[in-house]
Amino acid sequence: MTPLTLYPKKSTERTRWILKHRGPKTPHAPTLPYGNFLEAEPGPDGTPWLCHTLLLTNRECAFRCLMCDLWQDTLDTPTQPGAIAAQVAASLSPSPCGTGESKRRALKLYNAGSFFDPGQVPRDDYSEIAAHIRNSEFDRVIVESHTAFLGGKHAEHVLAFRDAIAPATLEVAIGLETVHEQALEKLNKHMSVEDFRRAAGFLAENKIALRVFLLVRPPFLSEDEGVEWGCRSLDTASACGATFAALLPTRAGNGALEALAAQGHYVPPTLQSLEACLHYGLGLGKEMRVTADLWDIEPFIHNNDDRACVARIATMNTSQREN
Repeated sequence: MTPLTLYPKKSTERTRWILKHRGPKTPHAPTLPYGNFLEAEPGPDGTPWLCHTLLLTNRECAFRCLMCDLWQDTLDTPTQPGAIAAQVAASLSPSPCGTGESKRRALKLYNAGSFFDPGQVPRDDYSEIAAHIRNSEFDRVIVESHTAFLGGKHAEHVLAFRDAIAPATLEVAIGLETVHEQALEKLNKHMSVEDFRRAAGFLAENKIALRVFLLVRPPFLSEDEGVEWGCRSLDTASACGATFAALLPTRAGNGALEALAAQGHYVPPTLQSLEACLHYGLGLGKEMRVTADLWDIEPFIHNNDDRACVARIATMNTSQREN
């Protein structure tokens, strides 16, 4: 790893450094999601599933992760009671699920942080949110959470939401990012690999599905290290019972990564590295679906070889087979 120069060693100093490099936020209405769209992904039964994704507007996450850009669409004020339930109601009620191939199978409630953080999603909203989910007859509901809100004093609230959305299955997405302990610590996530394993155990014990987000070449790693530790991270996700792993090429755009790039601590991964990690993940077996994120992929494309690589990745995402 490249020795650090200007990036602070202490977490509190890192947080101040990250905040200092931020730009402005995008203003949003507190009663409407800032994103609402349909997308397809490989489902747990081996067929393509149509997912209805809501990007919920709420208070900013309590953690200040180095690579995060989701803060740009969050509020500086506390999430008001009823606001999240109103966002879900407004987004689901106008368009029923439909039938047959057009049926929406999964609902993603992504809130730029942790769904089970009561400061982001008030727990009094759970019952109304669950009622709207049951009325829309989704098979699966996917939320995201930091490990700090999975188990312990938060366990009863996680389990209450799981039970409230039944018969839909609950799936929780955790941003593991990397199992390279030093790089993970420098990401300022306030989470260790052991924390991830503990949270994964809690989910498995309570029959809650696990989805994992992984970064391909996070800051402080070389290109070769990015691929090696991307594959090691997939191994850990699989061993901990993850049923879905999403590989994300580490993107700039939040101010902090641009500052790290100027210091030589961050370089975007090549598409070939992203493809190599996807190829490896698909070889681990059918128990864990693996996709590579192609959202806003244009900045990573520099020539025709890159375009061909994107086409191969898209095919593997859909087929869940190695090329």
